[in-house]
Amino acid sequence: MKALLRLALALLLLSVQAHVQAESPIDLVRVLKSERKLQLLSAGIVIREFQVALGGNPKGHKQQKGDSRTPEGNYILDFKKPDSAFYKSFHISYPNANDIRASKVRGVDPGGAVMVHGQKNGLGGLSFLSQRFDWTDGCVALSNGDMDIMWGLVQPGTKIEILP
Repeated sequence: MKALLRLALALLLLSVQAHVQAESPIDLVRVLKSERKLQLLSAGIVIREFQVALGGNPKGHKQQKGDSRTPEGNYILDFKKPDSAFYKSFHISYPNANDIRASKVRGVDPGGAVMVHGQKNGLGGLSFLSQRFDWTDGCVALSNGDMDIMWGLVQPGTKIEILP
């Protein structure tokens, strides 16, 4: 009887999640750098969660061009790029005004072209290996299959929150 109740509860939860996913747009993408996870949220509910790879020097906020850090903070996924050097990409609105101001104080170039993207073109079949370590120049990398899911669910203009 308990097993049947658990099964019914699990099916109900899956049904609610599918309904929310179908009816509510993704309004936030959250990256948890320390956990190497990217979450798609709708109305505060995590709809999907994916493993990610980050910049080769992942601890701390991006300080300047070439530091291989993934930024931290609140940004916008401002456009989709279907024809990048990687399997599809979303551009992150880094640097923002605060990043530009801080880089001017330090006298450095803040960098740019930070993306959420799939695997390097032609190397998608190796994601089982590449997603096990941080290999980007400061971007957030997904497997190509996970990028396809995100591509279909997330629209340009969606907020992205990147946490330590």
